[in-house]
Amino acid sequence: MTVKKVYLIRHGQTDYNLQHIVQGSGVDAPLNATGLWQAEQFYKHYSHVPFDRIYTSALQRAQQSVASFIQDGCQWEAHSGLNEINWGDREGTKITLEEDQYYNDMLASWRSGQTDLAIAGGESPEDVAARQLPIIDLIKNREDEKTILVCMHGRAIRVFLCQLLNYPLKCMDFFEHRNLGLYVLHFTGNFFRIAEHLNVEHLKE
Repeated sequence: MTVKKVYLIRHGQTDYNLQHIVQGSGVDAPLNATGLWQAEQFYKHYSHVPFDRIYTSALQRAQQSVASFIQDGCQWEAHSGLNEINWGDREGTKITLEEDQYYNDMLASWRSGQTDLAIAGGESPEDVAARQLPIIDLIKNREDEKTILVCMHGRAIRVFLCQLLNYPLKCMDFFEHRNLGLYVLHFTGNFFRIAEHLNVEHLKE
């Protein structure tokens, strides 16, 4: 049985991450020094993997995170469908669960199953899922691609994993993420399974 391997990573750290400021799809921030180091460490540990293609979002923090692989000549496509969720009015502002009741209530609504609700001026998880589907179809149906690398964003990764693993979107918070943390999934042609869950060994000094 042929198994397709999908390496799925979140982008490296930005100053916005460090300051707990929401970026979403509307703030196109670059990696900071730590993020560039994280990208370098990932490259050092996985440059031997024969990726047939790299898929990233259209945002620079995702593209910078895999730039060394692209410079090596790996085929690469950027898709806005892989962008982070649009956090609408909250983009560019600091959000914490302790301080922003509206944000906290929205997450609670999503966890209760109301994944059609959108944050003010932004997207719902179902909106994100819909725009991810064409890329998921590409990944499933390109039979010549045996090993691929996907770099995207925290909330978008949670939605993406729910779709690959056939979980309802209300379960998306089950999937943790960290800057340059790695999931490895195997696809048999019928279903995906997680082979590695949030591997960060490559980020240890």
